[in-house]
Amino acid sequence: MASAERRAVGVTFAVNGAVTGTFAARLPWIADHLHLSSGMLGAVGLTNSIGALATMPFAAQFVHRYGPKAATRVLIAASSAALALPAFAPSLLALAALMLLFGALLGTNDNAMNAQAVEAEQRLGKSIMSGLHGLWSLGVLAGALIGSLSAHAHVDPRLQFAVVGVAAGVIGVIASFWFAGGAPTGAAAEVKVPRFAWPHGRLLLIGLVGFAAIFVEFAANDWSSVFMHWDLRSSQAVAAIATGVFAGSMAAGRLCGDVIVRHFGPGLSVRTCGVLGVAGCALVAVSPDAAAALAGFVLIGLGVSVVVPLVFSAAGRSGPSPAIGVAGVATVSYGAGMAAPSVMGGVADISSLRIAFAVAGLLAVAVAVGAGLLDQPAPAALTLAEAGDGELRRR
Repeated sequence: MASAERRAVGVTFAVNGAVTGTFAARLPWIADHLHLSSGMLGAVGLTNSIGALATMPFAAQFVHRYGPKAATRVLIAASSAALALPAFAPSLLALAALMLLFGALLGTNDNAMNAQAVEAEQRLGKSIMSGLHGLWSLGVLAGALIGSLSAHAHVDPRLQFAVVGVAAGVIGVIASFWFAGGAPTGAAAEVKVPRFAWPHGRLLLIGLVGFAAIFVEFAANDWSSVFMHWDLRSSQAVAAIATGVFAGSMAAGRLCGDVIVRHFGPGLSVRTCGVLGVAGCALVAVSPDAAAALAGFVLIGLGVSVVVPLVFSAAGRSGPSPAIGVAGVATVSYGAGMAAPSVMGGVADISSLRIAFAVAGLLAVAVAVGAGLLDQPAPAALTLAEAGDGELRRR
């Protein structure tokens, strides 16, 4: 049963990644269709992040009350269906509104999936989080490759997004029936989850490491195809490959991550990733051609690969319940999703996307510097009821 659950959770991660990759790979079409500048495109990305961040702190209550299993089932269907909406936006204002909704659904679903993954990891008694996030990256890769082929074949994204959204929702819902667990009972049900899950102490520091890593990840995922198309004059089909190359290298790092982390420890693994991320951002910033830029995106993908899985794994073990710990750290970490579009787009408008990627490299430095935080052991385990009371007293 445990292995079946692991596979089922992996499917939902892959499906969610496919939705993300599908959208990111066709961003150049959306930008051209609505005649968006880099600053406008950054503002659109900002609304997506605002939607996620506005709901994520409150997601803990929903996920904890109904359980990650039921929450993921509902949210994977809703977020997949919402993929189709942005392609139909007739204007920048309409696109921003639709991205707000899309971000809210993706952010809440992310919390539910990761909470289910933490519970599955605890039931198995071994590290699986990096591999699950690796499957998410493979999903992004699949979505990006489909996007590249669709762009090459001149398939309208409105049709592509609708088909991918329906397929992703159906597959995700079916997979959720193999999840273990359910709504909390006993002591777990007595935990009073705060309406606004904000981390404190060690959880906050873990969240800041996640913030730096996710900033670099969002920069590469959201701007790689745009950089290739605008700065290096690549075709839309070639530009879409950049998203896939980044996602593929990140997936490779994550799929190997559980073994690497068990051997070298989280601190050294994350510190090495930070160095690779710095090198990748620097290479993109100075790249003379598409081949050099693609090599840079490979390094960035490897550089952010195991950081976020380790951040969520540590958060889920450190909070009074997986839903609370994940929601709190995710709120801080995914603040990078709000910062990255505005910073990358703003810097690109002032100077260029090359300088913007150099700025992302500074955040990769922060990942390397903060890596030691993930080597610190989690606090001694409390019962859920005791931990919940303590968390409430701190508030």
